[in-house]
Parts: sequence; C-alpha cells; structure tokens
Amino acid sequence: MEDKLLESIAYILPALVTALVAYFMFKEFLKQQNSEKKLAILSEVKKESLPIKLKAYERLMLFCERINPAKLLVRVKPVSENINDYLQLLIANIEQEFEHNLVQQMYISDASWTAILASKNAVINQLKQVAETSKTANSLRENVILYYTKTLPPTETALSFIKNEVRKLL
Repeated sequence: MEDKLLESIAYILPALVTALVAYFMFKEFLKQQNSEKKLAILSEVKKESLPIKLKAYERLMLFCERINPAKLLVRVKPVSENINDYLQLLIANIEQEFEHNLVQQMYISDASWTAILASKNAVINQLKQVAETSKTANSLRENVILYYTKTLPPTETALSFIKNEVRKLL
C-alpha cells in the first residue's frame, strides 16, 4: 500500500509542479498581452485626439490674434464718434469671439486656458482704461494704438503659452 502511495506521489508531484509552472507562465503571458493591448489602444487614442487638440490650439491662436487690440481696432471701425458706443462695440466683439471659441477649453491645458482668459480680460480692462482718457471714438483708437506701440499686448502671453503647449504635444 505504501508502495502504491509513493508511486502515486511520484507521478502526481511532477505533474503538479508542471501544472503550476504552466499556470504562472500562462498568467504572465496574459498579463503581458493585456498591457500590450492597453498600450496599443492608448496610442491609437492619442493618434486620434492629437489633430483635435491641434485644431483647438489653432482656433485659440486665431482668437488671440483677433482680439489683439491693434488688429481689433483695424477690423472694427467706429459707427459714430460716441466713445461709449465704440467701447461697447469692441467689448461685444471680443466677447462674441470668446463665446465662439469657448468649447475649445476642453482640449487644451488649464494653464493655457487661464492665460487666454487673462489676456481677454486684460485687453477689455485696458480698452476701458484708455477710454476714460479719450474724448471720441477715433481718439480711443489712436490712444490704444499708441499704448500698444510701447508695450506688448496681453495676447502675446497667451500666444506663447499656446506655442509651448503645442511644442509639448509634438
């Protein structure tokens, strides 16, 4: 009886060891396969999302260019000499551009979006400040252009953030 038990153990033990080795090897193989599939899926998602992100950055660069005070004043001409009407027209134009691009914040970094918001608000505030010292719509245009010949517009900061983000993506 003991001989049969020892003989059975002699057959079962190598089979168990082989089964355990096969089990752990198969488990590691499946783990490796899953990680490779995850990497492939992640790579595919990145490949598909990159053009969307780049398009968002392009649109926000265009937004910054359009609200650049020097370019805004050339594009949006006063309809009368009333300074308040012209100021409201300029602010409404900036806000309309902003609302048109509002959804782009989904695709860009928080730092870039903060820079864009800050530049938009800085442009509006600067227009209001210059309007306080101006008497007519045309004098507002002249004063704003003179002011920005001496200093960089706040949109330049946002543009540099956007350019840095795009460099990181590429």
